[in-house]
Amino acid sequence: MKTHGDAGWETFPSYLDVVVPRALKFLEERDLNITFFIVGQDAALRKNHDALALISAAGHEVGNHSFNHEPWLHLYTRDELVQEFERSESAIEAATGEKTKGFRGPGFSLSPDVIEVLIERGYIYDCSTFPTFIAPLARAYYFLKSDTMTEDEKEKRKKLFGSFSDGFRSLSPYQWSVGESSIVEIPVTTFPLVKTPIHASYIIYLATFSKIAAIAYWKAALQACKFSNVQPSILLHPLDFMTGADVPELKFFPGMSMPLAKKLDLLGRIIGFFTDQFEVEPMVEHSRRVNSLVTLPASSLC
Repeated sequence: MKTHGDAGWETFPSYLDVVVPRALKFLEERDLNITFFIVGQDAALRKNHDALALISAAGHEVGNHSFNHEPWLHLYTRDELVQEFERSESAIEAATGEKTKGFRGPGFSLSPDVIEVLIERGYIYDCSTFPTFIAPLARAYYFLKSDTMTEDEKEKRKKLFGSFSDGFRSLSPYQWSVGESSIVEIPVTTFPLVKTPIHASYIIYLATFSKIAAIAYWKAALQACKFSNVQPSILLHPLDFMTGADVPELKFFPGMSMPLAKKLDLLGRIIGFFTDQFEVEPMVEHSRRVNSLVTLPASSLC
């Protein structure tokens, strides 16, 4: 809501008590263990502790999704970044009992200072890159759906979802290097070569036009990943398990008008196709495995 420029975010409304049990039930039914990236401000609120504790109790990894969930970390000073990480790590550990080993930037926000702070704080991996050419279109759609966002607020968000040039980034894991130290980068997978999104929210959005076409697109993406030797890192969003009836404040997101039963059935089908072809594991296990099996190429973030 804050990113979208909506009023009322200051009260920190939460849907975690709805979405966490729903997502955990979905995963348990399929015997899947994944990574949940948690916002520190959510974890800092006592009202969310019971829901967040369920995640680690069910054996899932918890990762850091920043404290304030502001997708302009590139504007933070180094001291502000250190404080952001200290607060989020402390709050998440207090709520879940687990220390975070991985980070995903809100809105895929990343900078050289973020990488340096992650390395200094002992993180094993980052997964904040989104190699797609359509980021400017996604950002324009987001701005279009907000009637209250000022020009100053849009300026802060001008790197939301990344830039066109991010589409040239690798889909395979690599390392960010700072001096003698490094950290594994696990990109969010997009359709090989064409670099269009394939995360669940995008498939759900396509299904609002044609379910048959959306599933065909998903199957083609998985086949392209296998052909290109890309091990997919698939992003799920809480709203993939929810509708506008659950959280009216966020009904502007694509796919929120789809009935819940229909949405969960579609999500179950696409995840089923995925697990038929790939083994699912939490991000920390995946990053350790790829780092031990191959010498990852290094990259620099300008």
